[in-house]
Amino acid sequence: MIGRLNHIAIAVPDLAASCRQYTQMLGADVGDAQDLPEHGVTVVFVTLPNTKVELLHPLGEASPIAGFLEKSPGGGIHHVCYEVEDILAARDRLTEEGARVLGDGTPRTGAHGKPVLFLHPKDFDGCLIELEQV
Repeated sequence: MIGRLNHIAIAVPDLAASCRQYTQMLGADVGDAQDLPEHGVTVVFVTLPNTKVELLHPLGEASPIAGFLEKSPGGGIHHVCYEVEDILAARDRLTEEGARVLGDGTPRTGAHGKPVLFLHPKDFDGCLIELEQV
């Protein structure tokens, strides 16, 4: 059901400093910052030959990333995103198998302008999973 790894998301306390590390220290291709108010985050994508890294920073105090950074002030891996061909079929199959979809189960538009869903980390070995329809 899942396709390729789309990205790994890392919550960062200082977005500008993280971007500098990826560009200057690692020589990576770092995109522009993009505010996603509906998700409460500012994101920057680092493009790699085989996938992407998404740098996440809180956008407002109600951001879920603000809560994450309170628990892990230095930042850390927030979620892993896998591609799926049909997000509704994937959601239905997963819920039939007992997985919990966060929110009301309705896909939201993600950073790439495509439908996304998140799966409860307690159902996947402590890892928050994002599914993105391609």
